[in-house]
Amino acid sequence: MSKVIGTETTAKVETPLQGKMIAYWLVTLLLAGSITLSGIGQLMRVGGNIELVTNIGYPLYITTILGTWKILGVIAIVVPRFPRLKEWAHAGLFFLMTGAALSHAFADDYGDYGFHFILPLFYAALNIASWSLRSKSRKL
Repeated sequence: MSKVIGTETTAKVETPLQGKMIAYWLVTLLLAGSITLSGIGQLMRVGGNIELVTNIGYPLYITTILGTWKILGVIAIVVPRFPRLKEWAHAGLFFLMTGAALSHAFADDYGDYGFHFILPLFYAALNIASWSLRSKSRKL
């Protein structure tokens, strides 16, 4: 009889941890996919990326720098181990996304329905959610 109670207790303890892990991977993969596509678009200078940076006064070569950092940040977040590198990658993506939103706001380039301001802040929120949901093995 005690074995049944022990098994039920173990099952109840594991379920929230599994739910947290599923939420972590859903959020992290959504973030990684979005940032990867954005980085590739900037490296290839397609999808309006040229106008996006030149309208706010940045030189065109910034797309190469930002695209490269985005791809490297995604790799750092997704690969196993390296918790310190993950911390830096999450911080870098947060500063990158909030910096993009503020750059567009200061240049009065909000886009249609505030898209140029809201989308980077959405990515920053995904980044915070991914960081806060990570498992102990991914923490310092």
